[in-house]
Amino acid sequence: MKWSFAGVGLITFGLIGLVLLMLFETATTTNENDYYLLKEITEASMYDSIDVAYYRSTGRLKIVQEKFVENFVRRYSESTVVNLGDYTISFYDIMEEPPKVSIIITKGIGEYAIYDPDEPIEFDVQNVLNAILEYRN
Repeated sequence: MKWSFAGVGLITFGLIGLVLLMLFETATTTNENDYYLLKEITEASMYDSIDVAYYRSTGRLKIVQEKFVENFVRRYSESTVVNLGDYTISFYDIMEEPPKVSIIITKGIGEYAIYDPDEPIEFDVQNVLNAILEYRN
């Protein structure tokens, strides 16, 4: 009987450990995760903002700038619901034809005292992405 309770206890501790790992994994993000999220959202937003009527009439790709910004901001805000960090999205260059965008996302990671506790230093992490939508005729 005591071994059955030990087995149940071991399974319970294992499940609690897995739940804690899953909570910490969703609460923390790394710079690499942010970069790949930025890359995938940019690509999807560029595909969603293609001007189909222009492509059918000329055979060349063109994105709509306002539609791209709207799609990007919506997708990025939906994807970072768990991450409650403070970030700033900056669009530096959006060319409609040929489709090219330059985006910088600045995320503040807080204040830290490195050497002098009286003067905390605030760090910002920037993810920069220049994307060109390529296609073949």
